Amino acid sequence: MKIAVGLSGGVDSAVAALLLKQSGHEVSGLTMSIWQNKPEYKACAGDACFGPDEKEDITLAQKIADVLQIPYHVLDCAAQYQKIVLDYFKQEYLSGRTPNPCVFCNSQVKFGVLLELARQSGVEFAKFATGHYANIAEVNGRFVLKKAVDKNKDQTYFLYRLKQEQLAQIIFPLGGLTKAEVREIARKNNLPVSDKPDSQDFYSGDYNDLLGAADKSGNIVDTQGQILGAHNGYWHFTIGQRKGLGIAAERPLYVLDFNVPQNEVIVGYAEETFSSGLIAGDLNWLIAEKPERMSAQIKIRSAQQEFPAEIIPRADNTIEARFTKPQKAVTRGQSVVVYDGEYVLGGGIIEEAI
Repeated sequence: MKIAVGLSGGVDSAVAALLLKQSGHEVSGLTMSIWQNKPEYKACAGDACFGPDEKEDITLAQKIADVLQIPYHVLDCAAQYQKIVLDYFKQEYLSGRTPNPCVFCNSQVKFGVLLELARQSGVEFAKFATGHYANIAEVNGRFVLKKAVDKNKDQTYFLYRLKQEQLAQIIFPLGGLTKAEVREIARKNNLPVSDKPDSQDFYSGDYNDLLGAADKSGNIVDTQGQILGAHNGYWHFTIGQRKGLGIAAERPLYVLDFNVPQNEVIVGYAEETFSSGLIAGDLNWLIAEKPERMSAQIKIRSAQQEFPAEIIPRADNTIEARFTKPQKAVTRGQSVVVYDGEYVLGGGIIEEAI
Protein backbone atom coordinates (compact mmCIF):
# COMPACT_ATOMS: atom_id res chain seq x y z
CA MET A 1 0.00 0.00 0.00
CA LYS A 2 1.14 3.58 -0.66
CA ILE A 3 1.23 5.39 2.69
CA ALA A 4 2.24 8.99 3.35
CA VAL A 5 3.69 9.67 6.80
CA GLY A 6 3.67 13.07 8.48
CA LEU A 7 7.32 13.56 9.44
CA SER A 8 7.83 16.21 12.13
CA GLY A 9 11.55 15.67 12.63
CA GLY A 10 10.83 13.87 15.90
CA VAL A 11 11.29 10.31 17.04
CA ASP A 12 7.61 9.29 16.99
CA SER A 13 6.92 10.07 13.34
CA ALA A 14 10.30 8.63 12.36
CA VAL A 15 9.51 5.29 13.99
CA ALA A 16 6.00 5.31 12.49
CA ALA A 17 7.55 5.60 9.01
CA LEU A 18 10.15 2.93 9.83
CA LEU A 19 7.54 0.41 11.02
CA LEU A 20 5.39 0.93 7.95
CA LYS A 21 8.34 0.45 5.61
CA GLN A 22 9.42 -2.66 7.49
CA SER A 23 5.89 -3.99 6.97
CA GLY A 24 6.39 -3.75 3.22
CA HIS A 25 4.44 -0.58 2.44
CA GLU A 26 5.51 2.04 -0.11
CA VAL A 27 6.17 4.98 2.22
CA SER A 28 6.70 8.68 1.52
CA GLY A 29 7.30 11.49 4.00
CA LEU A 30 5.36 14.75 4.30
CA THR A 31 6.19 17.80 6.41
CA MET A 32 4.06 20.91 6.73
CA SER A 33 5.94 24.20 6.76
CA ILE A 34 4.05 26.69 8.95
CA TRP A 35 6.58 29.10 10.48
CA GLN A 36 6.40 32.73 9.35
CA ASN A 37 9.47 34.79 10.11
CA LYS A 38 7.54 37.93 11.04
CA PRO A 39 9.19 40.57 13.27
CA GLU A 40 6.34 40.38 15.79
CA TYR A 41 7.01 36.67 16.37
CA LYS A 42 9.81 36.67 18.93
CA ALA A 43 9.83 32.96 19.62
CA CYS A 44 13.09 31.64 20.96
CA ALA A 45 14.61 28.33 20.02
CA GLY A 46 12.72 25.61 21.84
CA ASP A 47 10.67 22.47 21.54
CA ALA A 48 7.53 23.92 19.95
CA CYS A 49 5.49 23.18 16.85
CA PHE A 50 5.33 26.81 15.70
CA GLY A 51 8.74 28.40 15.97
CA PRO A 52 12.03 29.23 14.28
CA ASP A 53 13.34 25.70 14.88
CA GLU A 54 11.25 24.57 11.91
CA LYS A 55 14.27 24.65 9.58
CA GLU A 56 16.17 22.30 11.87
CA ASP A 57 13.13 20.01 12.12
CA ILE A 58 12.83 19.87 8.33
CA THR A 59 16.54 19.07 8.07
CA LEU A 60 16.08 16.22 10.56
CA ALA A 61 13.01 14.95 8.71
CA GLN A 62 15.04 14.91 5.48
CA LYS A 63 17.77 12.92 7.26
CA ILE A 64 15.17 10.44 8.49
CA ALA A 65 13.80 10.07 4.95
CA ASP A 66 17.34 9.52 3.65
CA VAL A 67 18.04 6.83 6.26
CA LEU A 68 14.76 5.10 5.42
CA GLN A 69 15.30 5.68 1.69
CA ILE A 70 11.83 7.13 1.13
CA PRO A 71 10.70 10.14 -0.94
CA TYR A 72 10.25 13.32 1.09
CA HIS A 73 8.10 16.39 0.46
CA VAL A 74 7.78 19.72 2.30
CA LEU A 75 4.42 21.46 1.81
CA ASP A 76 3.91 25.16 2.51
CA CYS A 77 0.87 25.34 4.83
CA ALA A 78 1.72 28.72 6.39
CA ALA A 79 -1.20 30.70 4.93
CA GLN A 80 -3.77 28.09 5.95
CA TYR A 81 -2.16 27.69 9.40
CA GLN A 82 -2.40 31.45 9.88
CA LYS A 83 -6.12 31.44 9.16
CA ILE A 84 -7.12 28.20 10.85
CA VAL A 85 -4.88 28.23 13.93
CA LEU A 86 -3.29 31.62 14.59
CA ASP A 87 -6.26 33.83 13.68
CA TYR A 88 -8.55 31.52 15.67
CA PHE A 89 -6.15 31.62 18.63
CA LYS A 90 -6.15 35.44 18.60
CA GLN A 91 -9.92 35.72 18.19
CA GLU A 92 -10.59 33.34 21.06
CA TYR A 93 -8.12 34.90 23.49
CA LEU A 94 -9.37 38.43 22.83
CA SER A 95 -12.93 37.18 23.37
CA GLY A 96 -12.04 36.04 26.89
CA ARG A 97 -11.68 32.35 26.04
CA THR A 98 -8.65 30.06 26.26
CA PRO A 99 -8.34 28.02 23.06
CA ASN A 100 -6.50 24.78 22.42
CA PRO A 101 -4.80 25.38 19.06
CA CYS A 102 -3.52 21.79 18.75
CA VAL A 103 -7.07 20.46 18.46
CA PHE A 104 -7.84 22.58 15.39
CA CYS A 105 -4.39 22.17 13.89
CA ASN A 106 -4.80 18.39 13.94
CA SER A 107 -8.27 18.20 12.47
CA GLN A 108 -7.99 20.96 9.86
CA VAL A 109 -4.30 21.38 9.01
CA LYS A 110 -2.33 18.22 9.74
CA PHE A 111 -5.10 15.83 8.66
CA GLY A 112 -6.69 18.26 6.20
CA VAL A 113 -4.72 20.98 4.42
CA LEU A 114 -1.46 18.99 4.39
CA LEU A 115 -3.07 16.03 2.61
CA GLU A 116 -4.90 18.23 0.10
CA LEU A 117 -1.68 20.04 -0.83
CA ALA A 118 0.24 16.78 -1.05
CA ARG A 119 -2.25 15.29 -3.50
CA GLN A 120 -2.29 18.52 -5.51
CA SER A 121 1.50 18.26 -5.70
CA GLY A 122 1.25 14.78 -7.20
CA VAL A 123 2.06 12.69 -4.12
CA GLU A 124 0.11 9.44 -4.36
CA PHE A 125 -1.05 7.64 -1.22
CA ALA A 126 -4.00 5.56 -0.04
CA LYS A 127 -3.48 6.13 3.70
CA PHE A 128 -1.90 8.77 5.91
CA ALA A 129 0.03 7.90 9.06
CA THR A 130 1.43 9.93 11.94
CA GLY A 131 3.34 9.30 15.15
CA HIS A 132 0.37 10.08 17.39
CA TYR A 133 -0.25 7.78 20.35
CA ALA A 134 -3.80 6.67 19.58
CA ASN A 135 -5.75 3.84 17.96
CA ILE A 136 -8.70 3.65 15.59
CA ALA A 137 -11.47 1.07 15.95
CA GLU A 138 -14.71 0.39 14.11
CA VAL A 139 -17.87 0.24 16.23
CA ASN A 140 -21.33 -0.28 14.70
CA GLY A 141 -20.07 0.72 11.29
CA ARG A 142 -18.42 3.95 12.47
CA PHE A 143 -14.80 4.80 13.14
CA VAL A 144 -13.95 5.80 16.69
CA LEU A 145 -10.74 6.71 18.44
CA LYS A 146 -9.37 4.33 21.03
CA LYS A 147 -6.77 5.15 23.66
CA ALA A 148 -3.13 4.23 23.11
CA VAL A 149 -1.50 1.45 25.09
CA ASP A 150 0.80 4.05 26.68
CA LYS A 151 -1.74 5.95 28.77
CA ASN A 152 0.85 8.57 29.77
CA LYS A 153 1.31 9.51 26.11
CA ASP A 154 -2.26 9.00 24.86
CA GLN A 155 -3.22 11.82 22.48
CA THR A 156 -6.87 11.04 21.76
CA TYR A 157 -7.94 14.25 23.55
CA PHE A 158 -6.28 16.27 20.76
CA LEU A 159 -7.82 14.18 17.96
CA TYR A 160 -11.52 14.08 18.84
CA ARG A 161 -12.49 16.52 16.05
CA LEU A 162 -11.45 14.14 13.27
CA LYS A 163 -14.29 13.27 10.89
CA GLN A 164 -15.34 9.83 9.69
CA GLU A 165 -13.82 10.34 6.24
CA GLN A 166 -10.52 11.34 7.86
CA LEU A 167 -10.42 8.40 10.27
CA ALA A 168 -11.07 6.04 7.34
CA GLN A 169 -7.71 6.92 5.79
CA ILE A 170 -5.55 7.31 8.94
CA ILE A 171 -3.07 4.86 10.47
CA PHE A 172 -1.49 5.25 13.91
CA PRO A 173 1.41 2.76 13.99
CA LEU A 174 2.44 3.68 17.55
CA GLY A 175 -0.92 3.04 19.21
CA GLY A 176 0.23 -0.29 20.63
CA LEU A 177 3.67 0.85 21.79
CA THR A 178 5.06 2.70 24.78
CA LYS A 179 7.30 5.73 24.39
CA ALA A 180 10.22 3.74 25.80
CA GLU A 181 9.70 1.05 23.16
CA VAL A 182 9.56 3.69 20.42
CA ARG A 183 12.87 5.22 21.49
CA GLU A 184 14.46 1.77 21.67
CA ILE A 185 13.28 0.96 18.13
CA ALA A 186 14.78 4.25 16.96
CA ARG A 187 18.12 3.48 18.64
CA LYS A 188 18.31 -0.05 17.25
CA ASN A 189 17.65 1.24 13.74
CA ASN A 190 20.11 4.14 14.00
CA LEU A 191 17.52 6.85 13.51
CA PRO A 192 19.17 10.25 14.19
CA VAL A 193 16.36 11.44 16.49
CA SER A 194 16.19 8.62 19.02
CA ASP A 195 16.95 10.96 21.93
CA LYS A 196 15.30 14.13 20.64
CA PRO A 197 13.01 15.73 23.30
CA ASP A 198 9.27 15.93 22.64
CA SER A 199 7.63 19.21 21.65
CA GLN A 200 6.18 20.81 24.77
CA ASP A 201 3.95 23.56 23.38
CA PHE A 202 2.67 24.96 20.14
CA TYR A 203 4.66 28.24 20.44
CA SER A 204 7.98 28.82 22.19
CA GLY A 205 7.58 32.56 22.75
CA ASP A 206 5.17 34.85 24.58
CA TYR A 207 1.57 34.30 23.51
CA ASN A 208 1.14 38.07 23.30
CA ASP A 209 3.37 37.95 20.20
CA LEU A 210 0.54 36.06 18.49
CA LEU A 211 -2.21 38.29 19.85
CA GLY A 212 -0.68 41.59 18.76
CA ALA A 213 -2.71 43.38 21.43
CA ALA A 214 -1.32 46.53 23.05
CA ASP A 215 -1.40 46.53 26.86
CA LYS A 216 -4.53 48.15 28.26
CA SER A 217 -4.92 48.85 31.96
CA GLY A 218 -7.87 47.35 33.77
CA ASN A 219 -8.99 46.25 37.21
CA ILE A 220 -8.75 42.99 39.07
CA VAL A 221 -11.99 42.63 41.02
CA ASP A 222 -13.65 40.14 43.32
CA THR A 223 -17.06 38.62 42.67
CA GLN A 224 -18.71 41.60 44.38
CA GLY A 225 -16.97 44.04 42.04
CA GLN A 226 -14.55 45.37 44.65
CA ILE A 227 -11.28 46.51 43.08
CA LEU A 228 -8.31 44.52 44.39
CA GLY A 229 -5.57 45.42 41.92
CA ALA A 230 -4.69 46.33 38.35
CA HIS A 231 -3.55 44.52 35.20
CA ASN A 232 -2.46 45.22 31.62
CA GLY A 233 -5.13 43.26 29.76
CA TYR A 234 -7.37 40.30 30.60
CA TRP A 235 -5.79 38.30 27.74
CA HIS A 236 -2.65 37.92 29.85
CA PHE A 237 -4.58 35.60 32.20
CA THR A 238 -6.28 32.20 32.09
CA ILE A 239 -9.10 30.70 34.14
CA GLY A 240 -7.75 29.02 37.28
CA GLN A 241 -4.51 31.00 37.28
CA ARG A 242 -3.10 31.63 40.77
CA LYS A 243 0.42 32.99 40.30
CA GLY A 244 1.32 36.38 38.90
CA LEU A 245 -1.79 38.26 40.02
CA GLY A 246 0.19 40.77 42.05
CA ILE A 247 -2.41 40.95 44.83
CA ALA A 248 -1.77 40.59 48.55
CA ALA A 249 -4.58 38.58 50.17
CA GLU A 250 -5.16 36.49 53.28
CA ARG A 251 -5.52 33.39 51.08
CA PRO A 252 -4.43 32.62 47.50
CA LEU A 253 -6.68 34.11 44.83
CA TYR A 254 -7.52 32.50 41.50
CA VAL A 255 -8.81 33.85 38.20
CA LEU A 256 -12.51 32.96 37.96
CA ASP A 257 -13.69 34.83 34.88
CA PHE A 258 -13.33 37.91 32.69
CA ASN A 259 -15.59 40.88 32.07
CA VAL A 260 -14.38 41.50 28.53
CA PRO A 261 -16.24 44.78 27.80
CA GLN A 262 -14.89 46.30 31.02
CA ASN A 263 -11.44 44.69 30.73
CA GLU A 264 -11.85 43.22 34.22
CA VAL A 265 -10.25 40.09 35.65
CA ILE A 266 -12.54 38.51 38.24
CA VAL A 267 -10.82 36.58 41.03
CA GLY A 268 -11.89 34.52 44.03
CA TYR A 269 -10.77 31.89 46.50
CA ALA A 270 -10.12 28.23 45.74
CA GLU A 271 -13.63 27.10 46.66
CA GLU A 272 -15.06 29.52 44.09
CA THR A 273 -13.18 27.88 41.22
CA PHE A 274 -15.39 24.77 41.26
CA SER A 275 -18.34 24.14 38.92
CA SER A 276 -20.96 21.40 38.82
CA GLY A 277 -21.20 21.20 35.06
CA LEU A 278 -20.69 22.87 31.70
CA ILE A 279 -22.31 23.73 28.40
CA ALA A 280 -20.38 22.84 25.22
CA GLY A 281 -21.03 23.52 21.54
CA ASP A 282 -19.32 23.09 18.16
CA LEU A 283 -19.65 19.35 18.71
CA ASN A 284 -18.08 16.47 16.83
CA TRP A 285 -19.42 12.98 17.53
CA LEU A 286 -17.64 9.79 16.51
CA ILE A 287 -19.89 7.12 17.97
CA ALA A 288 -23.12 8.39 16.37
CA GLU A 289 -24.46 11.33 14.42
CA LYS A 290 -26.24 12.66 17.50
CA PRO A 291 -26.00 10.62 20.72
CA GLU A 292 -28.80 10.43 23.23
CA ARG A 293 -28.52 11.22 26.92
CA MET A 294 -25.89 9.04 28.55
CA SER A 295 -23.51 8.52 31.44
CA ALA A 296 -19.87 8.73 30.40
CA GLN A 297 -16.45 9.90 31.46
CA ILE A 298 -15.09 13.24 30.30
CA LYS A 299 -11.91 15.30 30.24
CA ILE A 300 -11.82 19.10 30.28
CA ARG A 301 -8.01 19.25 30.10
CA SER A 302 -5.60 17.02 28.21
CA ALA A 303 -3.47 16.01 31.20
CA GLN A 304 -6.25 15.14 33.65
CA GLN A 305 -7.84 11.79 34.39
CA GLU A 306 -11.37 11.34 33.07
CA PHE A 307 -14.21 11.81 35.54
CA PRO A 308 -17.89 10.75 35.40
CA ALA A 309 -20.62 13.01 34.07
CA GLU A 310 -24.14 12.87 32.68
CA ILE A 311 -24.23 14.05 29.06
CA ILE A 312 -27.50 15.72 28.09
CA PRO A 313 -27.98 16.75 24.42
CA ARG A 314 -29.89 20.04 24.03
CA ALA A 315 -32.18 21.27 21.27
CA ASP A 316 -29.71 23.97 20.17
CA ASN A 317 -27.04 21.38 19.21
CA THR A 318 -25.09 21.88 22.41
CA ILE A 319 -24.64 19.51 25.32
CA GLU A 320 -24.87 19.92 29.05
CA ALA A 321 -22.43 17.86 31.09
CA ARG A 322 -23.43 17.42 34.75
CA PHE A 323 -20.50 16.35 36.91
CA THR A 324 -20.77 13.69 39.61
CA LYS A 325 -18.33 15.80 41.65
CA PRO A 326 -17.57 19.54 41.23
CA GLN A 327 -14.54 20.25 39.05
CA LYS A 328 -12.01 23.05 39.22
CA ALA A 329 -11.34 25.71 36.58
CA VAL A 330 -13.80 24.82 33.81
CA THR A 331 -12.43 27.03 31.04
CA ARG A 332 -14.31 28.56 28.11
CA GLY A 333 -12.66 27.78 24.79
CA GLN A 334 -11.06 24.53 25.95
CA SER A 335 -12.35 21.15 24.77
CA VAL A 336 -14.48 18.66 26.65
CA VAL A 337 -13.91 15.15 25.33
CA VAL A 338 -16.33 12.31 26.09
CA TYR A 339 -15.07 8.78 26.72
CA ASP A 340 -16.61 5.36 27.21
CA GLY A 341 -13.76 3.41 28.75
CA GLU A 342 -11.07 3.16 26.05
CA TYR A 343 -13.18 4.78 23.35
CA VAL A 344 -13.67 8.43 22.40
CA LEU A 345 -17.34 9.16 21.76
CA GLY A 346 -16.83 12.79 20.71
CA GLY A 347 -16.55 16.23 22.22
CA GLY A 348 -16.95 19.95 21.80
CA ILE A 349 -15.81 23.42 22.83
CA ILE A 350 -16.72 24.60 26.34
CA GLU A 351 -19.03 27.62 26.21
CA GLU A 352 -19.68 28.15 29.90
CA ALA A 353 -19.37 26.61 33.34
CA ILE A 354 -22.53 25.94 35.35
